[in-house]
Order: sequence, then structure tokens, then C-alpha cells
Amino acid sequence: MAPPAAQANGTTGVKTIDRHKDFEAITITGYYTRDIRFPTSLQDEGSDAMNGAVDFSNPYCVLQTNSEYEGHGVSFTIGRGNNLVCAAIDMLAPLLVNRSLASLTSNMGNTWRYLASDSQMRWVGPEKGVVHLAQSAVINAIWDLWAKSQGKPVWRLVAEMSPEDYVRCIDFRYITDALTPEEGIELLRKQELGKAERLKEVEENKAVPIYTTSASWLGYSDEKMKGLLEQSKIDGFRYYKLKVGGDLQRDLRRLKLFRDVNGWDDILMLDSNQIWSVPEAEAYLAELARFKPLFIEEPTSPDDILGHATIRAALRKYNIKVATGEHCQNRIMFKQFLQAEALDYVQVDACRLGGLNEVMAVMLMAAKFHVPLHPHIGGVSLPEYSQHVITIDYLVVSGRRSVLEYIDALHEHFYHPAQIANGFHVTPTAPGYSVHMKPESMDRFTFPGGEGGWWKSEEAEKLLKLERTVGWRPDFGQSGKEVVDVQLKGNDAAFSNDDGRT
Repeated sequence: MAPPAAQANGTTGVKTIDRHKDFEAITITGYYTRDIRFPTSLQDEGSDAMNGAVDFSNPYCVLQTNSEYEGHGVSFTIGRGNNLVCAAIDMLAPLLVNRSLASLTSNMGNTWRYLASDSQMRWVGPEKGVVHLAQSAVINAIWDLWAKSQGKPVWRLVAEMSPEDYVRCIDFRYITDALTPEEGIELLRKQELGKAERLKEVEENKAVPIYTTSASWLGYSDEKMKGLLEQSKIDGFRYYKLKVGGDLQRDLRRLKLFRDVNGWDDILMLDSNQIWSVPEAEAYLAELARFKPLFIEEPTSPDDILGHATIRAALRKYNIKVATGEHCQNRIMFKQFLQAEALDYVQVDACRLGGLNEVMAVMLMAAKFHVPLHPHIGGVSLPEYSQHVITIDYLVVSGRRSVLEYIDALHEHFYHPAQIANGFHVTPTAPGYSVHMKPESMDRFTFPGGEGGWWKSEEAEKLLKLERTVGWRPDFGQSGKEVVDVQLKGNDAAFSNDDGRT
């Protein structure tokens, strides 16, 4: 459905409101989608071992109503294929037209299943892939609309629910062998103890510590990386994640650079973005272990649950933990990761899963299995969403303070962007789910766009002609040990562990 002419809604994009007096009368009357793409590959932002050319992109869904409120929801891709998700949104969103907001939110678990149950759309899932990315955008648009109608940010809307109402938002199909509704209610009731104290920390912006990945994109030169690390130290960061997996010798050089700049007290985390086989991961990390990383993220295929378990067991002797989840497709996969003891950190992606409802299910399972939640942030709109997710987890579900990633990119395009201060995320206070994009940004970066849009520029024409096949290496098929032996040839003293650490 074609969007209307974009217009700013006042100066903030969301009206200052009281609780809507006619909530029961709010009805969804229409929707539109936008294919939004930002050319971040020009600066190598987002580049990693598997994804060398990344254009942060949002399939964007707007639910229109008969009131002053709109529901805005997005999913996330890295460029080409964004249009596929937009097309799937156009297949799902019509299911909501002429439905009242009250009927949709009275039992959000049923609403979630309703959107997941179109049999012909389900066939091209089920509950995964392009269709699931689209469901995320549509479901989260409902949450945004609901929160705006109540004059609350989404995290507060959820935090004020009873345990029974929270559980009613979840579709428990396929996960009751790991978590039943009754167990979920019991977990939530236990966390009511101390909730008032945690809420005080949330409201004082002291609930969610941050770490940064912004200095470590794999396409950055050593000089650029060094400058960004130095600035991050000045800015007060103590937790850092570095991309690895492109080349072992380069990884060793970059990790040594990190320790030279940051010392050994700052916390280091690594992310290989699925580039290794299981034997490769074990062999590579034996070499990288000297730099004392806390965890390795996505060491192998995101679908290989048993492979992650094997890697996790092999890394215990180095005290390196395993994190994964940004490509974990649904609550069922997370259930299996947890049951198989295959991960140490649950990295839910607020766009990859089918909306906040499914994230809420994974939060409860992670709490039951005593595994910390570390949401994935690496992309446009993900910081905005995930600040709500981690706040809900801390305040309502686990009571555990977890460090949340922060990437300083593209926040200026949102009316209510994610912000940081004094080493913490600033708790969002504006009504909604924080992803309402400014209309001028939508107009400029809509793909393929119209006259005056960025994607009609000469620079865009050159970018669109570039080869985007990455992640291929001629050594694929060798054992992990063989690959490491080849890449270590010529390794010099610059990578030696000359401070005596093991």
C-alpha cells in the first residue's frame, strides 16, 4: 500500500497525551510500508567476517487508525532483500484492518498466533525467515500503538502488567516442555520482590550498563580502530566487542592493539559472525584465548545447536563463554539452545523474532535456565527496541543487570533515539516503542525512492553496481587445524604474548 505524503506530527512525532478516553473505539483503518535503506557500507559500518558490505535497512510498517495515533513497527535487514520483507508485511498487515485495538490487545498471545496462522503464508516459514521478520514489524507496530494510546513507553506498559497478563501475551505452542504458563507466572511473581528498588534504578538511568562495538568493524583500518578505542576510553567505556574471523594474523594484530590501548582491566568480547566450522572455531579460539575474551559470539552456523554445545565444551579450559541468538529464528530454537546447554548468553534480536511477544517468551525461558539476556543491537532501530527489552528483563523477568550493546549510528533519524549517559542507557520515557522515524529521513532513504532521494544519486548508482558476495575463503573445507596452521605461517613477534599472560 502506498504511503501518504510524509508529514511531521508536530515537533516530536508523537503527541503529548493522557490515557485515551476512548480506547475501545480505536480501530485500525489502514497501513502502509516503506523500504528504508541507509548506505552504511560506504563507511564500512557493520562490516564483519561474514558481511562485508552492510547497508543498514528497515522494512517499515505504519498502522493507521481512526484516532490521532499511529503504530510504527520495523524489522531489520542489511540491504538487498529488504523489499521481500516489505512484501510480506503487505500480506500480513491487512489482517488487522477494521480490527479494534482493544480486541487485539485483550489477548496478545492470541493475536500473535492469529498473524502466524495464515496457512499459505505459514508455508513459506513456518515462524522463521522473511515471513517472521515481517510479523515482527507488524506485531511491534501494535505494541507501539498500544503504548502510545496509554501514554507510556513499551517497557512501562509491560512492567505494569500482572504476571497473568504478561503470560497472556505469549504463544506457548511448542515450548511447554521447557516452560509452562504456570511456571512463567511463578517466575514473574518471584521477581515482584525488589521490583520497586529496580524501578528506581530504571527511572534514574542506572539499570542498563553499556558496551560498544563501534570501534571494531572489520573493514576499519588499524589506525581508525585505534583512534576509536582511544575515544571510547575517554567516553568512559569499559566493555568492548571486537569483530574477528577475517584472517587470523590480522585478528591477532587487532587484539594486541586493543590490549595495548585498553590494558587488561577492560572487558573484551569477540564476534565471528558465523564464519567458522566447529573445528575451525576451536582451533582459532585456542590462538585468540591469550587475549582473555569473555565470550565468543556466533562462532559457527546459527542453526547448529549441537555445534555450539561442542564449542562451548571445548572453550571451558580457556574460560571463554559462548553467546548467540541474533540469527536464532524463533522461541523453539532458543528452547533447544537452552536445553542443550549450548550457550552462556542469550542474544535475542528484537526484529529477528516475531515481535515483542516472542521476545517475552525467550526472556522467561532464559530466566528459568539462569542464562543472562544480552540483546543484539548491531543495526538501525535495534538499539531503540532493545533498550525496552533489557529494561523489561531487569525490572520484571530476571532481576539481573546485564550489559547492553550500544552502536553510535543512525540514531538521528528517530524522534526518540536510544541515548547513553555515564556508562548507562538512558531509559526511554516517550510513549511507544521508540522507532518512529522522522519523515524527512524516510523520504530521503526510501528505496528505490523518487527524485531527490539518496538512492537516485550518482553515488548510489555506483554503490548498487558493487559485488556483494562476501564470506568466501579458498580454505573452506579444510580442518580447523589446517586453516590455523596456514594462517599462522609468517606470524611474527608482534603477536607474541610478551607480558607473560597465558
